[in-house]
Amino acid sequence: MTTPPTTRWDPAQYARFERERAQPFFDLVARIQSRAVRSVLDVGCGTGELTRTLADRWPEASILGIDSSEAMLAPARERSPHPRVTYEHADVRTWRPAEPPDCIVSNAALQWVGDHARLLERLTGWLAPGGTLAVQMPHNDAASTHTILAALWRDPRFAAALGDPPPAVRVHDATWYGERLLALGCDVEVWETIYLHRMLDAGAIVEWVKGTALRPAASRLAGGAWEGFLAAYTERIAAAYPAGPHGVWFPFPRLFFVASSNR
Repeated sequence: MTTPPTTRWDPAQYARFERERAQPFFDLVARIQSRAVRSVLDVGCGTGELTRTLADRWPEASILGIDSSEAMLAPARERSPHPRVTYEHADVRTWRPAEPPDCIVSNAALQWVGDHARLLERLTGWLAPGGTLAVQMPHNDAASTHTILAALWRDPRFAAALGDPPPAVRVHDATWYGERLLALGCDVEVWETIYLHRMLDAGAIVEWVKGTALRPAASRLAGGAWEGFLAAYTERIAAAYPAGPHGVWFPFPRLFFVASSNR
C-alpha cells in the first residue's frame, strides 16, 4: 500500500476478502506478455502473499516488493523467506530502484497516490529498455460505498471530530491513461472490469470497506463516535445495496493497463 497519512492499515481486516481482492491481480498479471524477465518490482505489495506468486510466474526473476505501511509488510517479513523475493519499506513518491526493473506491477495501490501524470512518468522512467508497467486500480469513487462515506463525513454529528477529509486522489478514466502512456512512448492496453461479488448481506460490504476507504474515519473516531458513524454508514449501505434471494450483489469496478516501453 501507498498509505495516506491519516490511515492505519489493519492487515487482518484487509485480508477478510482475500480471494476477491486477489482475482484482479491474477487477471492483470495474465495480460503481461513479457517472458524474459529478470527483475520485478511490486509497488504497494501489502502483505506480500501475491508478490510471492510473481516468483512462480517468472522463475528466473528476482522480485522486490515495496510498501509504505510497516504494518502491512510485517506479515510478509514473518513468512518463511523466499530466495528470490525481498521486501522494502518505501514510498513510491520518493524512492527509486537501484537498477531498472524489467517489469513493474502494482495492484490496488496507486489510487492512494496523487498526481498520476507525474507518477506515470516516474514509473515508466524506471523501466529497463522494453520493460512493462502493469497496473490495476479500483475505479469506484462514484460507487455508493464512497458517496455515502463522503456525505457522512460532512454530517454535523461527525464533522467536527473527523475534521477535513483526506485529500482526494483522482483515478482518471481509461482514455486518460491510454493517451498519457502513449505520449510517454509506450504501447498500451487499457481496460475496465466490473467484478460482481455476491455478499452475505450489506454488513459484509461494510466489512469490506473497513479494510480500505473507512480506515481514515476509523483512525479519527473513537468509542461511541465510531460506533455511531458505523451504524449510520451501515444503514445507508443496506438501503443502497438491497438484499435479494441469494444475498447482496456488490459491483466493484476496476481499471487496468499494461504498458510496454518502446525505449
